[in-house]
Amino acid sequence: MTTFLLPDLGEGLTEAEIVQWLVAEGDDVAVDQCIAEVETAKSVVEVPSPYAGRVATLHVPAGTTLAVGQPLITVTPAAAETPAAPVADAAASYREEEQAGSGNVLIGYGTSGGAVTARKRKPRADIRTEEKAEPVSSARPPQVISPLVRNLARTNNIDLRKVEPTGRGGVIMRADVERALHTTPTAVAGERRTPLSGFRKAAAVALGRSRSEIPEATVWVDVDATNLWALRESLPTGPGLLAYLARFTVAALREYPVLNARFDADRQEIVEFDQINLGIAVQGDRGLVVPAVIGAEAMTTTGLGEEIRRLTATAREGRSTTRELTAGTFTLNNYGSFGVDGSAAIINHPQVAILGFGRILDRAWVVGGELCVRKITQMSFVFDHRVCDGGTAAGFMRSVADAIENPASVIARL
Repeated sequence: MTTFLLPDLGEGLTEAEIVQWLVAEGDDVAVDQCIAEVETAKSVVEVPSPYAGRVATLHVPAGTTLAVGQPLITVTPAAAETPAAPVADAAASYREEEQAGSGNVLIGYGTSGGAVTARKRKPRADIRTEEKAEPVSSARPPQVISPLVRNLARTNNIDLRKVEPTGRGGVIMRADVERALHTTPTAVAGERRTPLSGFRKAAAVALGRSRSEIPEATVWVDVDATNLWALRESLPTGPGLLAYLARFTVAALREYPVLNARFDADRQEIVEFDQINLGIAVQGDRGLVVPAVIGAEAMTTTGLGEEIRRLTATAREGRSTTRELTAGTFTLNNYGSFGVDGSAAIINHPQVAILGFGRILDRAWVVGGELCVRKITQMSFVFDHRVCDGGTAAGFMRSVADAIENPASVIARL
C-alpha cells in the first residue's frame, strides 16, 4: 500500500480543509485523477493522485482540516496480473509534468531540485490507519512542525507538552495547536463555537490589519441614476449597470491616480500603479472574495461586463486564481445587490480606497424646480487619509457621480 500525504499547496499555505471527496474507498484511481477538493485560504482546488490503484483508505472525512504532510489517502497498487506498462507510463508522464510546471498539479507538489524520473521513496510497510501518532516524550522538548506553529502556541499560552500530536513520529502540527486553542475546559451553556474556514481566516487577518493600520475616512453622495437606467433599458443585450459603473470608476481613477495605489509605511511613500486592476467584491457560499479585472483601463464597457460576469461566476464556485485574488489595486462593491442603501466598507488592504453603491430606488427628486420621481442610488467612498485629503476624495466621487447622471456625454469622451 502507498499513502499519499497532503502536498505543499504553495503561497505559504500550511493546511487545507477537505471540502469533498471525489472518490470512495474501493474505487479504482488512475495517475493524475482528481481525488478530492480542498479549500485553502486562497481558493478551492482539486488534488490529483500521483498513484494508480484501488483506494484502500480515506484518512479523514469531508470537513476535516489537514496540515501539509498529514495522510490524505492510501492506495493499493493494481493486481499483479494487470498490465503495468500503462500505469508506469502514466506515472512517469505525471512526474515529468510536475517538473515542467504542468497546470494539472498543485504548486510545489512533489517537485525537487534534481532531475529525477521516478520516485525513490519506497512504500512504508508500517503505515496503518488505525495507529495513533507516537506521544511526545517527556524526556525531551516537544517536536513541532515549524517555528510558526511553536510561536502560535507561545502567543496563546498553550503548553506544548500537553498537546496531543498527530504528525508522524509524534510531531505537533498546526491543527493540533489550533485544536488545543479552541478546546474549552468546561462547556458553557448557550454557546456554540464554529471554527473559521480558510477563507474566513484570511479575511479576518486582512480586515483586522486594514482597520488597525489605515486611518480611513468615509464620504457619500446620493446620485440620480435615471439616465443610466434608461441607457441600460435601451440596450437589453448590452453591458449591465455594474459594467457601466466599473467603466466610470476606471475613468475617474485615471483622473485621480493617487487612489490607484498602495501606501508604503516603512518608507513613507505612496506607490501609484500604471495598471488598474479593478477588484469586484463577490459574496459566495464560503465568504467574501475580491477577484480583480486585470488591466481594466484597456477594456471597453462591453469587455468589462464580460470579464466581471466571468470573475463573479468563478469566485462563487471557489475557483478564482491566486493572481486574480491578489492583484487588485482598487475595489468596487455593489452592496445594493443585498438590498441595502449604504455602507461604510473596510478598505481591502493594501489598497487605499473602496467605492460602493447601494440599491437603486424610486425617490422624490427635484429636477429643474419640479418635483418628480427619479432612480436614486447612494454612493459611498472610503479612502486612506494618508494618501489624499477630502478634496481629492470629493473630486473622485463627483467624477463618477457626474458620469452616472449624464452617461451619454461621458461615454462620448471615453
